Amino acid sequence: MTNPLELPFDTDEMIDGLRPWIETESPTFDAGAVNRMMDLVQHDLAALGARVERIPGRMGFGDSVRATMPHPRAGEGGILLLGHMDTVHPVGTLQKLPFRREGGICYGPGLMDMKGGNYVFLDALRKLLAAGVETPLPVTVLFTPDEEVGTPSTRALIEAEAKRHKYILVPEPACPDGGAVIGRYAIARFDLQTRGKPSHAGWALKDGVSAIAEMAKHVAVIEGMTSDDCTFSLGVFNAGQWVNCVSSVCDAEVLSMATTQEQLDAGIAKMMALNSDQGNVVMEVTRGVTRPVWEPDQPGTMAMLGVAQEISRELGFEMTGQSAGGGSDGNFTGYLGLPTLDSIGVRGQGLHTLNEHIEVDSLVERAKLAAGLYCRLGAVSYTHLRAHETRHDL
Repeated sequence: MTNPLELPFDTDEMIDGLRPWIETESPTFDAGAVNRMMDLVQHDLAALGARVERIPGRMGFGDSVRATMPHPRAGEGGILLLGHMDTVHPVGTLQKLPFRREGGICYGPGLMDMKGGNYVFLDALRKLLAAGVETPLPVTVLFTPDEEVGTPSTRALIEAEAKRHKYILVPEPACPDGGAVIGRYAIARFDLQTRGKPSHAGWALKDGVSAIAEMAKHVAVIEGMTSDDCTFSLGVFNAGQWVNCVSSVCDAEVLSMATTQEQLDAGIAKMMALNSDQGNVVMEVTRGVTRPVWEPDQPGTMAMLGVAQEISRELGFEMTGQSAGGGSDGNFTGYLGLPTLDSIGVRGQGLHTLNEHIEVDSLVERAKLAAGLYCRLGAVSYTHLRAHETRHDL
């Protein structure tokens, strides 16, 4: 059998393949743009001989793509490759952040989070198929359209699909040290609205009550609730159409992240306590989507990490495993207790910014890691589990 770590991965070839993915901008809230990205992905998967399904979007979001890769037991539960194709970058970002390579760095919107990881894990399947290597377990691919806003429309789809499989791979960006994620903190979103009284800002200022001013007061209050175990960030603030009007409505969004479910529950209680209809301004707080805590050190996940660490040593680096914030669809599968290995995608920096980039060398490194995982996860043994349990008991 061909050694999967010796497959002929080519950096230039991967960059050429990534270019159309990055230049097809796909911000979450633009369903048409996301669907153009899904068109491209669907074509690439079909070219690999996969049986591809297009799952219509709902709630105003784009479609999902599910692909069953060629295998004698295709369709059975095995390995699920789980990723999202939406990004935070609006259409037109390419003008400020064009796809380009500068030495050992490659730039582009969504390249690090997480099109780069998705692509290299597909490229590993491409090379395995071309070499005639049959993976021990069949592989299914699921790409979704709404992770960047908390996965409101596809959580049920992800959970139902994941439950059919033995192992879930989530190629989100690697941790700063190149390590994987084996647990994630909880995340909750909140929608806020203040409602005041309108008036003409020049003619009758004293007759109005500003919803903007009230919301502004709450920014310091909310962010001041941040502790080491539970953070609060007000990241969206929308109000006003005319400078000569006292604004009667102001909308905002808050993100809270907590290290434990208990801390998150306490944070949620603090946010909901801000609801008020007393005085001249109403403050209304409503719960948005929530990502549950994915507790670390689950035996199945630790066994997966052990396999990844064996592969990484053969590739010349040490892979760590840690809990992390940020949130991903791995929260859902890990919360369900399903063996999940997250943040095994490309190395890079600047995700969600106009400096988003990856380390070019990580393309081949991560493609080899992917190929090794596809070929070795089916052989995860009782010994791996017992070894973990022994370490855990100690």
